[in-house]
Amino acid sequence: MKFSSLYCFLLLLVIQTDFGQNEETSRKERRKMYYRRQRKSSSPIHRSSRQLGIQQMRMVTPAATLPMVNLDYSTEEKFESFLRFPGVEASYNVLPGKKGHCLANGMIMYNKAVWSPEPCTTCLCSNGRVLCDETKCHPQMCPQTVTPEGECCPVCSDTEQREPTSLLHKQQPSPWVEMHQALRKEELQFEEEEEIKQDEDREQKEKIPRPGDWGRPPNERQSREGGEQRPGEKGRQAHQHRNPARENENEDEDEDEDEDEDEDDDDAVRGDMFRMPSQLPIPATPRGIPPLPSRCSLSYKTISCISADLTQIPPLTAPEITSLELIGNSITSIPDEAFNGLPNLERLDLSRNNITSSGIGPKAFKLLKKLMRLNMDGNNLVAIPSELPSTLEELKINENNLQVIDEESLSDLNQLATLELEGNSLSETNVNSLAFKPLKSLSYLRLGRNKFRIIPQGLPASIEELYLENNQIEEITEISFNHTRKINVIVLRYNKIEENRIASLAWINQENLESIDLSYNKLYHVPSYLPKSLLHLVLIGNQIERIPGFVFGHMEPGLEYLYLSFNKLVDDGIDQVSFYGAYHSLRELFLDHNELKSIPPGVPEMKALHFLRLNNNKIRNILPEQICNSEEDGDSTLEHLHLENNYIKTREISPYAFSCIRSYSSVVLKPQNIK
Repeated sequence: MKFSSLYCFLLLLVIQTDFGQNEETSRKERRKMYYRRQRKSSSPIHRSSRQLGIQQMRMVTPAATLPMVNLDYSTEEKFESFLRFPGVEASYNVLPGKKGHCLANGMIMYNKAVWSPEPCTTCLCSNGRVLCDETKCHPQMCPQTVTPEGECCPVCSDTEQREPTSLLHKQQPSPWVEMHQALRKEELQFEEEEEIKQDEDREQKEKIPRPGDWGRPPNERQSREGGEQRPGEKGRQAHQHRNPARENENEDEDEDEDEDEDEDDDDAVRGDMFRMPSQLPIPATPRGIPPLPSRCSLSYKTISCISADLTQIPPLTAPEITSLELIGNSITSIPDEAFNGLPNLERLDLSRNNITSSGIGPKAFKLLKKLMRLNMDGNNLVAIPSELPSTLEELKINENNLQVIDEESLSDLNQLATLELEGNSLSETNVNSLAFKPLKSLSYLRLGRNKFRIIPQGLPASIEELYLENNQIEEITEISFNHTRKINVIVLRYNKIEENRIASLAWINQENLESIDLSYNKLYHVPSYLPKSLLHLVLIGNQIERIPGFVFGHMEPGLEYLYLSFNKLVDDGIDQVSFYGAYHSLRELFLDHNELKSIPPGVPEMKALHFLRLNNNKIRNILPEQICNSEEDGDSTLEHLHLENNYIKTREISPYAFSCIRSYSSVVLKPQNIK
């Protein structure tokens, strides 16, 4: 009986152990299955699942991560890009710049350029990609903060503020100084409390009343006649009575501490100024520098007088200054001695004033031997100022009334790389054919919003980017770009060019020309004889009805970006050979806002296509093999497919129509027109 009972007990124990192990095993298996399902859901879906629910399909591409810009231009993936948010991708200002350059607000930014499109945001051009980062502010521990005008981050605000003693040598905040002071105060307070505690312990042990407390009740020994004690006074006085010989020394120490406290109060400042330790030298105020005008400010080596109601250039003597901003004032003239006190200026911004050509002295800029950037946008100049320093690398005279550029206007500017003369009254009749000859280093030229009827003659051989939008250009001759073998970008949008007015040898032999923008002209066909090296072709807003066959067939390595939005393309105007030569290279194809009634032929053969826009046409049906080729097993490279605002009945779409599109792509089908 005992043996059977023992056997039953052991059997029950074994069963319980096995059950626990099985339960633990089942938990592990369930956990494995859960993570396996998670991985499956994040991986491309199976072809069978892609064939279901097409009429409800509207997948949105996840926001891509962009690197965060650090001060040393290093990159680190941190935040989501705003470039992929809804609405932004519909922008039609799509002409890429030169290799590695970026397009920002219609301006080309060179590789590694840094700018701020809005306050507290810094952007970097990194090999053609715009990477932006918002300024991160350190938390302030003070009870009240204030954000200074023009700054991004709040600073501590106190009731008193001491002005800096020098405008040109403003001390920068040092968090280490504040931390050191706080630790020092805590250390002194801790030593004082320890001293008081030791004195109280000693009194409790000896139980001897102080000499001044003889005859007082115990409850009155904690105070003195005339009010309460300060913290620490109790211990110090007891120590003094027990050590009469050190009484004078302690009094001296108390006086020193009181003086230190007074100094601390005097040194308290607010804003971005911290107390500097006594061992660090404070630079003296330079002598002989007149005070700045009331609405001007100083930051490092830059004096800014923006919208300060100035009527003349203020007299300044500050050799340390390298940048002067006088934007948005009412300055009308620049005398010869205007910048005599600023010999080290490298950047001068005089934009949005009322400066006239007659008001500029002949030697106004002559002494600026280090000037590299000069901005005179938005003035009343009729001619380029004379005697400009040969060190200039950037000259901007946009939105003036320039009426002549003669042979001597740009002489000696052999280091000039950027010249902007948009929004003037220039034409081939008042611009000398030898005007640009001295510009041996010029690579970036903007002549938009003028009155040119032909491409300006005598362009320097170094030119890489040419902008001639919003002129009256009607033709492009064979000699227009004869000497510009380095040219990479040509922008001719908003002119009057017809395809039969483009000479067959105008640019076909260019070896570096990669981007052409002929938007908003008078084109009826995609132009023939395009450059062999072309990668980006922008033809938005013309009256194009047809893409001729083999028009891209001679290009090497092949066209990558073709934008034909807002034209008059019809089904008969596109056939299988229209994209011949670009099937292997085309990455983005914009055919939206046309008159197409079906998907153009050749889309399944575009092996590199990432972005296809067919929205705002008259498409009614999507046949199974118009986008995906059923004979091929590989997934399509398409990441964005826009078909909204057509006449498609989404419930009638074949379940195989989008079978090749990867799961993280975006297929936009809604809304559709009803007719």
